[in-house]
Amino acid sequence: MSKNIVIAIDGYSSCGKSTIAKALAKKLHFIYIDTGAMYRAVTLYFLRNKIDLNNPVAVNTALDNININLDNHNEQTLVLLNEEDVSEEIRQMPVSEKVSQVSAIKAVRTEMVKQQQRMGKSKNIIMDGRDIGTVVFPDATLKFFMTADPHIRAERRYKELINKGEKVSLEEIYENLALRDHQDTTREESPLSKAKDAIVLDNSTINQEMQLEFALTYIRPLLSDKNLE
Repeated sequence: MSKNIVIAIDGYSSCGKSTIAKALAKKLHFIYIDTGAMYRAVTLYFLRNKIDLNNPVAVNTALDNININLDNHNEQTLVLLNEEDVSEEIRQMPVSEKVSQVSAIKAVRTEMVKQQQRMGKSKNIIMDGRDIGTVVFPDATLKFFMTADPHIRAERRYKELINKGEKVSLEEIYENLALRDHQDTTREESPLSKAKDAIVLDNSTINQEMQLEFALTYIRPLLSDKNLE
């Protein structure tokens, strides 16, 4: 292909953005970039180092000391924070409770967007997040916007955390998602919104296989047969 392809997947928390993005990347042999994990890694660093989010100097100093890399290992994306694998820790509740607040900080978003744009300049990529199709790659080749019923999203997240051995309640998860939705959609810096040219994928009542086929229906015309397994 003469020009690299960028597929942007935006949407609400716990809609399965990363799940479908990973599946598409595997199917298409594209590079998957988990932007949410990048913001979670920053949040973890801030929590560990007790960074005052209201102190611009402290925030900027911290960002200067943060190096995030994404690596693929056994078809899993490893999130490396200053060379430490934090893939599991960034998914725990302490990070979930703060990540929307951290990601709303302009300096944080500016730095992460720079890193994300660098990744998408020379390779075929699939990137998911909150503002990929609106801010990071407004000229993305194809854009999806994912949504689902809030109660279904909470139940999915609850099962995921319980299976990992975490002690959480369904009510706690639901309240956390409601708060994050509010923070994501109302923040001043790059709020969550659907790009005008994004294709809506509501997965409230469809499984992962159906979601994948839905997305491929739009992607296949962009590719030659050799790009699909």
